[in-house]
Amino acid sequence: MGWFSSRMDKRVAAYQRELIDTHYREVENMYRQMRGWRHDYRNHIQTMKALAANGDWDGVKAYLDELDTDLNTVDTVIKTGNAMADAILNSKISLAKSRNIAVHADAHIPVRLSMSELDLCVILGNLFDNAIEASLALPEDKRMIRVYMDMKGTQLYISFTNFTAADKQRKIGRRFATTKGEGHGLGLVRIDNIIDRLDGYLSRNSEDGAFTTEILIPQV
Repeated sequence: MGWFSSRMDKRVAAYQRELIDTHYREVENMYRQMRGWRHDYRNHIQTMKALAANGDWDGVKAYLDELDTDLNTVDTVIKTGNAMADAILNSKISLAKSRNIAVHADAHIPVRLSMSELDLCVILGNLFDNAIEASLALPEDKRMIRVYMDMKGTQLYISFTNFTAADKQRKIGRRFATTKGEGHGLGLVRIDNIIDRLDGYLSRNSEDGAFTTEILIPQV
């Protein structure tokens, strides 16, 4: 039993490192693009001044349109107030949209969290990955993920909802039966273990073709 537990701990640790490294790379790339755009800011202003001095207002408008498009590519989709949450949510939203999955997100973290960034990364990363996997089984016009995060008193509230191919899934304990791979199962176990360790609350519900996970985590 000790050998199995040690092997599982090593696999979970490797899984955690891979997950958090991926999200850090995403946010670093995002910030690098933003720094590059700011570096060019003075050149953009000088170009528009030159166009305006020549009375080329169509040129000014066209240049502003280009800048607006460029800025949209580096500006974050979600600004929660927490850098790690921003990195994870924005990278996953980008991934979902690339797979034709609509995402509706409303996320606010107005306070400094007491939970670790690693725990936050594992929870949000796995919730989003599971929602994306379930959505891919649906026709494109039926794919949708809803994300809501906010503080409820002194607790962080997280809610993920996605449509599924099955009207109702079979529940085993706190989790639902899955035919997904080993990584998917590890992700669910990691979420449950983190919530238990942080004395949080977790609820999973499958009704009418929608699957919802709700989490409350104390922050004091």
